[in-house]
Amino acid sequence: MAQPSFQVYGLGQCALDYIGKIEAYPPPDLKCEFSDMVIQGGGPVATALVALARWGLSCAFAGVLGDDLFGGKIKASLDGEGVDTSGVLIRKGCESQFAFIVAEPAVSRRTIFWRRPTGPPPGSDEIDYSIIRRAKVLHIDGLFAEASLAACNAAKESGVEVVVDAGSLRDGMLELARLSDYYLASQTFTKALMGDDKPLEACYKLAELGPRVACVTLGTKGYVALAEGQVIEQPAYQVKAVDTTGCGDLFHAGFIYGVIQGWDVEKSLDLGAWSAAMVSRKLGGRTGIPSLKELVKQGYA
Repeated sequence: MAQPSFQVYGLGQCALDYIGKIEAYPPPDLKCEFSDMVIQGGGPVATALVALARWGLSCAFAGVLGDDLFGGKIKASLDGEGVDTSGVLIRKGCESQFAFIVAEPAVSRRTIFWRRPTGPPPGSDEIDYSIIRRAKVLHIDGLFAEASLAACNAAKESGVEVVVDAGSLRDGMLELARLSDYYLASQTFTKALMGDDKPLEACYKLAELGPRVACVTLGTKGYVALAEGQVIEQPAYQVKAVDTTGCGDLFHAGFIYGVIQGWDVEKSLDLGAWSAAMVSRKLGGRTGIPSLKELVKQGYA
């Protein structure tokens, strides 16, 4: 029996997010009432794949869960979206990734308190390389350094394009840049990398490591990218943001959608920026994912 093929293979974080809205972040030792709490699946790669699945792409996800209550809910959130979870590893006696997020709509800001999965990360021998080799794009966030490097090497050997979500400067993240085609980093990542807020300089530094496109997302200021020597800078789409959870995830999803469609870099980045703005209008990283119908109306599909 032939094994299934997927357009996008994702390896990285999957979580259960509890998200509440507050007026303003409190000082220590005070109570703070929140409202409009949402409970839903989260995680950078997992949420990007949910968006891509809603837009009609076939996606497979690999990551780590515990055998706790959260793990069952996280897996169900992916299964329900049509994302293949056969690569998800369930670690017995361990706990799944969890986050509590407080959103401040008045200042377009959110604070994340999170716990990584307590089970062992995927080993390089636990990855299904046959699926990676048949994919069009490998999407990773680098949380699992050993498995991420192994997956990237397999992808590069097979001509599969690699998109990295560099949210934090973890061990192994720069090694992943050397194996990536598209390296899309957060402002937090590049501040840690450069020791200062120098996004364009960070793009040049990252591009020297090998990716064809190096990009830094800048929240309400948009993004700056270096694409094979060409500088691309665009402001963010102006919306009334309720919660910025998921904005980076949707930026990556939009960009990957463009890569799969064979678009040029500017159009792919533009869909990323537009998708990030759209998801910010509602509470939660998945609630406001624009539909395929909205993409068509906007001229993206």
